[in-house]
Amino acid sequence: MANVELSRRSQAERPKHVKMILPALLEATEPRYRPIKYSLFPPLGLAALAGHLPPDTRIELCDEHVEPLDLDDAGEPDGPDFVVIQCYITSARRSYEIADHYRRHGIRVAMGGLHPTALPQEAGQHCDHLFLGPGDHSFGEFLTDLASGRPKPIYHSGPRTLDNVPPPRRDLIKRTHYLVPNSLVVTRGCPHSCDFCYKDSFFEGGRGFYTQRVDDALAQIESLPGKHLYFLDDHILGRRQFARELFGAMTGMGRLWQGAATVNSILQGDLVERAAEAGLRSIFVGFESISDTNLAHHGKTQNLGRDYAEAIARLRDLGVMVNGSFVFGMDDDDSDVFKRTVDWAVSVGIETATFHVMTPYPGTALYDRMDLSGRILHRDWDRYDTRQCVFRPARMTPEELEQGYWWAYNEFYRWSSIWKAASVKPTAAGQLRHVAYSAGWKKLEPLWSLLVRARRIPMMLPVLESVLSARSAIDSQSPPDSTTVPATPASIR
Repeated sequence: MANVELSRRSQAERPKHVKMILPALLEATEPRYRPIKYSLFPPLGLAALAGHLPPDTRIELCDEHVEPLDLDDAGEPDGPDFVVIQCYITSARRSYEIADHYRRHGIRVAMGGLHPTALPQEAGQHCDHLFLGPGDHSFGEFLTDLASGRPKPIYHSGPRTLDNVPPPRRDLIKRTHYLVPNSLVVTRGCPHSCDFCYKDSFFEGGRGFYTQRVDDALAQIESLPGKHLYFLDDHILGRRQFARELFGAMTGMGRLWQGAATVNSILQGDLVERAAEAGLRSIFVGFESISDTNLAHHGKTQNLGRDYAEAIARLRDLGVMVNGSFVFGMDDDDSDVFKRTVDWAVSVGIETATFHVMTPYPGTALYDRMDLSGRILHRDWDRYDTRQCVFRPARMTPEELEQGYWWAYNEFYRWSSIWKAASVKPTAAGQLRHVAYSAGWKKLEPLWSLLVRARRIPMMLPVLESVLSARSAIDSQSPPDSTTVPATPASIR
């Protein structure tokens, strides 16, 4: 068997059949699994790496969240001779199982992603080649080395630039499996450094935030069919000149798009107005905490002293809906934080909210600090899913933190909360839009599940576009007075 494996390995110096795998996150397989949550976007990172492969290479791209993974092809005559795996923390165990399976059959395996970059010694035991940090250039370097018979076991990210990077192989993406197949990334990283984020670890040794050329970004946009786009960038407003030029060129294209930005960037200048003119209709905002003490302690300086309610009102007046992100379990949080946060989010009319249990990921400054103080409860990566408490909180028990997390979700998405948040909007049409977006995301679970399993999820994209495009429902009125949308108090700034 060993000789057969070595023979197969020696013939794979120029891979002819490459299998690229995104293993399922563990939380995507559990009883509270929401199929729609894991059927939103295709695995664009793997498609981007596939762009480096020669055009005559046979490539399979499998996202285990939306389709079964066939492992029986290992050892088959027409099976893959090279497997590439993208690994996150709660897919680590599954990733290692898949990698070990293929290696037992003499198949070369490469692995990269956030978790392998944070823990290379752990991940390196399960693969032949390890990619640390962004692979935009290092994967091409590896293919050159492989063709010459001198591939290295570890590759560090190359120059921090998106110039001369091949476009993603979108032909490999099974568009019918996703609600939002037109996802794209035109920047890398983030200009900020919050201590609970992987960013500093993943981009160590080089620039932590950089952009495409505007012309390249526009070419990517123009290649995508339909109206809707989703920018997966951590901070689409992060470089003002780039964003200004991009939005200027997008204005008039008739696109509808969603993205992410910070409170600070929304409040400064006129960039968010330009984004709205270019088609921005929904934005993810990392509020994270309603405590200044927490924000300062975790390096979230871009939020310090910012009026959250003013940012939300500004977006509302532009017809841009808000998905607010909040983290529970920081050291200034007690058992009342859940109610205070939900009450505030509802009072200012946030359409959707994403809640998290603070999770000290390995490779982050938060993890190092928690580890030194003995507050890490275990290192079972399966449980590092931002829904379970894996550390010792300062002002509540782990059980209280987990229970409060689930309470917050249930309370925010109660019908009474949805209607109360919708009432903040100044027009009946705006209120209806709020209800359609918020309730559609959380209250139609049986329908979402049915459509996902029947491979009919694209049927809902026109509905999403209709809700997003209802910007005219938002009258350009002055925001309601402070009895409806309270000015942000000091405890929330």
